[in-house]
Amino acid sequence: MNIGQKILYELKKEISETEYERYIKKLIYDTKHSRSNMVYFSAPNMLIAKWVKTKYTDKLIHLFELQNEIKPEIEITVGKQTKQTPIAVSKQSNEKSTSKSTYLNPSLTFDSFIVGDSNQFAYTTAKSVAEKPGKQYNPLFIYGGVGLGKTHLLQAIGNYHIDLGKTVIYTTLEQFMNSFTSHLRSQTMDRFRDKFRECDLLLIDDIQFLSRKEQTQEEFFHTFNELYNANKQIVITSDRQPNKIAGLVDRLKSRFEWGLMADIQPPGLETKIAIIQKKCELDGIKLNHEIINFIATHMGDNIREIEGTIIKLNALSSMLNQEITLDFAQNAIKDQLKEKKENITIDDIVKIVSRELNIKPSDIKSKKRTKAVVNARRTAIYLARNLTPNSMPQIALYFGMKDHTAISHAMKKINEIIDNDENFKVLLEELSNKVNTDTQNSNT
Repeated sequence: MNIGQKILYELKKEISETEYERYIKKLIYDTKHSRSNMVYFSAPNMLIAKWVKTKYTDKLIHLFELQNEIKPEIEITVGKQTKQTPIAVSKQSNEKSTSKSTYLNPSLTFDSFIVGDSNQFAYTTAKSVAEKPGKQYNPLFIYGGVGLGKTHLLQAIGNYHIDLGKTVIYTTLEQFMNSFTSHLRSQTMDRFRDKFRECDLLLIDDIQFLSRKEQTQEEFFHTFNELYNANKQIVITSDRQPNKIAGLVDRLKSRFEWGLMADIQPPGLETKIAIIQKKCELDGIKLNHEIINFIATHMGDNIREIEGTIIKLNALSSMLNQEITLDFAQNAIKDQLKEKKENITIDDIVKIVSRELNIKPSDIKSKKRTKAVVNARRTAIYLARNLTPNSMPQIALYFGMKDHTAISHAMKKINEIIDNDENFKVLLEELSNKVNTDTQNSNT
């Protein structure tokens, strides 16, 4: 596997399967002409070339930099001739330099982080660590699901100290392991230790991949001790708590718990709306309230995926010279929504509606006609129709109704309520968000 293929494989981990198959998989790395400071990919057509340019240039540059410690320019060409029909995607660095490599994204700051109930504690502690490093919260261990903002907070701490002229080392655990292995083979471990132990802050992303890597764990243990004893700040992220990382030695688990552990929960609907609004503001993208609500309600809780959706809408709008309307947005992301629908069952919906409205699942599926039960049943039917691939006859069968006309009647009634009751509309949006979020978490 050449470095270009490896970079595309790394990118695959951070995007949806649909986008990878449709765009990224079709790129070809030009090994003949590419250099460490100039990278060429070819795409089969102009649409894919423009799409990659618009959405993934910054990320590709960042991933190449992590591998080579050099920030390259990138060109996407159409067809096999590398020097012909280039799509200009070169990116000049405006990152601040330090005495050590940092690889930080300068846009990931505390100011650009949207705070909500789900991440308030993690944000507050991260900012406290940035302002008073090496003091009471050392190490800081931030954990939570994919795409919730762990890396953002980690790099925000780093960027805060770059502005103060401090030496910051940010690395993923995989990059730490690769560097360790390389220096071990070349018998240059002194250089490795100098790099990771002579810094003011060490920021490690995705520490869970340290699992069962015994030799790397031994080296990281000593690195941790050296920095901790020198009052140097250590910040670590993971997708789970230390005691839930299988194959991690007890002495590392213990040290990770010395400082403070802060979790990030999936964002609520209001927080997701605020995040989308902030992203649109920063990127100059115009989306009306209806479209923002639709994205927030239907796209789950992976903020990285939500931001990618916004960029996709803007790119398609620009390429097709069309205004972004609700119909345009729904059509543009229909494949992503289809994937999500296929993971949601009516049982999932009834369980969540039952929990949130305090109605027994058996009552929702029964013939009871009390006002509370009827409202809960209609709500479940509405969500089943909109969030699952089930047809009206299938939904009718599930709820023990005569046929699809009963479902049609229920949908008509609930749409009338939505038109006249703003509070009920908000409740449906919140329930839709919970269904998408809970289902996504149960499948990861």
